[in-house]
Amino acid sequence: MLGVSPKLGIDLGTTTVLVFSPGKGIVLNEPSVVAVSQPGNRVVAIGNDAKEMLGRTPDEIVAYRPMRDGVIADYRVTEAMLRYYIKKALGKWNLFKPEVMVSVPAGVTSTERRAVIEAATKAGARAAYIVKEPILAAIGAGIPIQEARGHMVVDIGGGTTDVAVISLGGIVASTSVKCAGNALDHAIADHIKKNHNLAIGDAMAEVVKIHIGSAVPVEDELAMVVKGRDHLTGLPRSIEIGTNEVVRAISRELRMIINAIKDVLQETPPELAADIIDNGITLTGGSSQLRNLTELIFRRTGVKARVAKDPAFCVALGTGEALKHLDTYKKAIIAKR
Repeated sequence: MLGVSPKLGIDLGTTTVLVFSPGKGIVLNEPSVVAVSQPGNRVVAIGNDAKEMLGRTPDEIVAYRPMRDGVIADYRVTEAMLRYYIKKALGKWNLFKPEVMVSVPAGVTSTERRAVIEAATKAGARAAYIVKEPILAAIGAGIPIQEARGHMVVDIGGGTTDVAVISLGGIVASTSVKCAGNALDHAIADHIKKNHNLAIGDAMAEVVKIHIGSAVPVEDELAMVVKGRDHLTGLPRSIEIGTNEVVRAISRELRMIINAIKDVLQETPPELAADIIDNGITLTGGSSQLRNLTELIFRRTGVKARVAKDPAFCVALGTGEALKHLDTYKKAIIAKR
């Protein structure tokens, strides 16, 4: 079969890059981290190998995330990262340039959109399609977005939370806030620094969030030992921390996410608002798995929420589905090249 270009769906996240290949499923799931050596500005490692280096590198090597808040912060490095992932996903025997569909946050500007298209085409894509994350998350969560009913999707990733009401295949009302999983990790680290004089890294803060975190206070608290460096003595030290302390630490960030949901609900036309009360709110994205988040949303908005199946993979699965049925989802594509 000559000239058949392969298709790839890329969920280009702040913390993780997922690549979906129609027929194969998710073929790649790696952190969006790149390690660069300072003197020659050379890319040393990408993905899992680079993540291992975060916070552990010698002076001349810097490991960092080229995506910030869901958009490209470092263009050259993002392009190198995309090229590496496209090549890895296709395998070395592939001769054809792929058609690529990339996700972007709902609040993306036209400049940011162009940067993503350019990075994808320079990284070796024959054609690049850009679709907003909430639409892809809704498709991946199995929501029938083409029907004349209102569906609300809240996609909580690493860098951004995208909230959107979707009807007839398009976004009716949406907002994007730069507050998501990473912000929760920073809040936990800050809280422990302020209240216990203990410095911990983002990786440790993430472990705390996943293992004992919750969106609302609980009666049966979980607890874990947190290790870090004492601020006063500079020596290693460990403390025990419980769930309700984590709830207090992340309450401000969660309030921002809830306010974003409320803002979109207030902009929603009455008919669609009625549908949302019936259908509830669908949560996607890795950070939507925080314990009791659905309970917090229900308490603050009065609307029931549920976490989609495989929430971290919804956007990637949505890209695969949209690539298979490009004609059906034509309306959803906001830019292509």
